[in-house]
Amino acid sequence: MSNPAIEKYGWTAVPRKTSALLEQFNVSGNAPAVSVSSIPLPSSAVSRAVHEYAQRELPAETFNHSMRVFYYGIAILQHAFPDWASPSFIETYFLSSMLHDIGTTDKNIQATLLSFEFYGGMISLELLRALGAPKEQAENVAETVIRHQDLGDEGTVTRIEALIQLATIFDNMGGQPQLVNVATIESVTKAFPRKKWSSCFAATIRRENTLKPWAHTTVLGERAFPEGVEGNELMAPYDDRH
Repeated sequence: MSNPAIEKYGWTAVPRKTSALLEQFNVSGNAPAVSVSSIPLPSSAVSRAVHEYAQRELPAETFNHSMRVFYYGIAILQHAFPDWASPSFIETYFLSSMLHDIGTTDKNIQATLLSFEFYGGMISLELLRALGAPKEQAENVAETVIRHQDLGDEGTVTRIEALIQLATIFDNMGGQPQLVNVATIESVTKAFPRKKWSSCFAATIRRENTLKPWAHTTVLGERAFPEGVEGNELMAPYDDRH
């Protein structure tokens, strides 16, 4: 008997390779304009608590990035993968968005020798279990936090992981720009300004790699990744929004 939690919380496996994922789901056509006001935040007790936790624990720049990742992800979901969009899936994605960079805070990056994604996954799992989230949901959020930078061509990821990879690479590097309408970028960056996010996140990458030369982030290129973030031409017009 199949486990209903697999589909409910977004565990279903999809291709890790972005081009194969988009081809499999026949993603084409123009992405529609989506406004922040048209996307409600999940309202469960767990979602509210995690939202408050992220706002309290994350620097303003990182919190805004986390919110943009949620809204860009939902815009991509509506355009490319509408069949995935159940309330439980959206809530799991929201929790993952809020917590995916929790390991990068000053306190957390210095608290461990683990790569920030792995430590962030541990923090997320402990937090969500304490808040009473279903075990399968908490575990998927933890795995998503751990694997949100696990880019590559081989193997599979969960649907939640695939979506957060698309949304984070879109916000950080302008990847797959066809998946999000320019009007959506305007709406999201107006509500959650970038605050020079490109230089901020590039500095975080370099700090992680300096503190932990073995860090998982290095697989993306010790020089190429932060330079790619700094060279995000798609988001450059919005980077000074405060």
